[in-house]
Amino acid sequence: MANFKKVSVETGARVELHDLLSLTGAEISVNSLPAGAGVPFVHSHKQNEEIYGVLAGRGRAVIDGETVELSAGDWVRVSPAAKRQFSAAADSGISFICVQVRENSLEGYTMDDAVVEEQG
Repeated sequence: MANFKKVSVETGARVELHDLLSLTGAEISVNSLPAGAGVPFVHSHKQNEEIYGVLAGRGRAVIDGETVELSAGDWVRVSPAAKRQFSAAADSGISFICVQVRENSLEGYTMDDAVVEEQG
C-alpha cells in the first residue's frame, strides 16, 4: 500500500480528506446540508479554484451576487477571487463534493500525464 491509500468516511456535515488520504496536490471535502441550512459564511480564496459536484439533493450557490440553482449531477468551477456561499433548498438537503486546487497548476491530464504499462 505504499503507492495508495484507501479510507472509508461516515456521512457528516463535512469531511475533509486532506489528512485522511495524505493529499499533496488538492483538498477534497464531502459536504451535506439539511433542508433549509446553509454554510454560515461567504468566502473566497487567495490561490485555489474550487470545483463543486452535487451528489444528491438540491440547493443554490450565491457566487459574486448571482444565484446559481443546483441539483444532483451539476458541477461548478469557481475562480479563487469569487465570493461564494452555498445552501440547501428549503425542502431538500444537498450533498456535494468540493475539490480545491491551485488555479493554473495543471500541467497535464488524463492521457497527457499517463504512463501506459504493457500487460503481461
